[in-house]
Amino acid sequence: MTSGPIYLDYQATTPLAPEAYAAMLPWLGGPESAGGWANPHSAHLLGRKASAAVEVARGQIDALMPKGGRVIFTSGATEALNLAIRGALPALAPRRRIVTIATEHAAVRDTCLWLEAQGHDVVLLPVDCDGLVDMPAARAAITPDTALVAAMLVNNEIGVIQPIEVLSDLAHAAGALFVCDAVQGFGRVALPQAADMIAVTAHKIHGPKGIGALWVREGTALEPLIHGGGQEQGLRSGTLSPALCAGFGAAAKLAAQRAEEDAAHVAWLRDRALELFAGWQVNGSLSERYPGNLNLRRDGLDVARLMSDVRGVAFSAGSACASGSGRPSHVLTALGLSSREVRSSIRLGFGRYTGIDEIERAAHLIVDAANRQMG
Repeated sequence: MTSGPIYLDYQATTPLAPEAYAAMLPWLGGPESAGGWANPHSAHLLGRKASAAVEVARGQIDALMPKGGRVIFTSGATEALNLAIRGALPALAPRRRIVTIATEHAAVRDTCLWLEAQGHDVVLLPVDCDGLVDMPAARAAITPDTALVAAMLVNNEIGVIQPIEVLSDLAHAAGALFVCDAVQGFGRVALPQAADMIAVTAHKIHGPKGIGALWVREGTALEPLIHGGGQEQGLRSGTLSPALCAGFGAAAKLAAQRAEEDAAHVAWLRDRALELFAGWQVNGSLSERYPGNLNLRRDGLDVARLMSDVRGVAFSAGSACASGSGRPSHVLTALGLSSREVRSSIRLGFGRYTGIDEIERAAHLIVDAANRQMG
């Protein structure tokens, strides 16, 4: 537990693990680094040492992935998803259909909508009131002219886990590729073993910001988005940061080591939170859900006022990437919620470093402020 506000916004970012911080230090260029500031793409001794650190990290991330692929470092999951979707399409021509889900993160949704403006046929699959994809609609939409199907493993706003394996099977039966946004699920829930590409990022698993990765199954053809020196396997130009890679790798290794312990801890926190927020509605499926994400609604509540009144808790009214847009959450809207219900919803995210006392104190502050507001 740290001083300052209680942090319950794990879907936006997670606290940096001490082990990840320690792994980064030798490569940050300080006086103790012994040349760790070197360019990992240089051929001299210091460059080779930095390159070796990058490859260790690559292996640590790949250990959590399906077999038969390779890890490509990127600046984050947004770049990874753009590389996956836009980079794969040229080799899939003349197929031009892209199928995704209405509740996808903007990194997928907005990329697909941009491609639609370029002449691609984009289908946004609807979801039911629990946030789960409409499977009859998916079966109807994934046709032999489909190039690619993209779906999020764990939704960033409501924590719902989609039937990813079924969707990947439908994609492959139609001859299409399957891309998975696994940002919120990596290191926490099982990854789709049949996926063709999987996008992840470090800062959602207690690693540093500014580094992500795309796992690509062998034989999947991609064209680069960024042209230059081709440093990262010819697909991603630009100098890699050994420090960021090392931090990402250490965070991934730790996630694998602590998987059972973390899962049990988060489930315990979730159960206690549900007790403390009795009477509030849960947005999205409670059974098909990552337990560290609770999207809660109290009808009639003014969440903007609530967040102003509860300065001692860092929580959100939706995804960090959409905050300040003034638009209601497209995820909650897709569930069938009215604008008023959307504005009465909060998201609580917690995980490895959240204490049960923090959940209890935060719930007291939020519920007390909500009760005062509601009269």
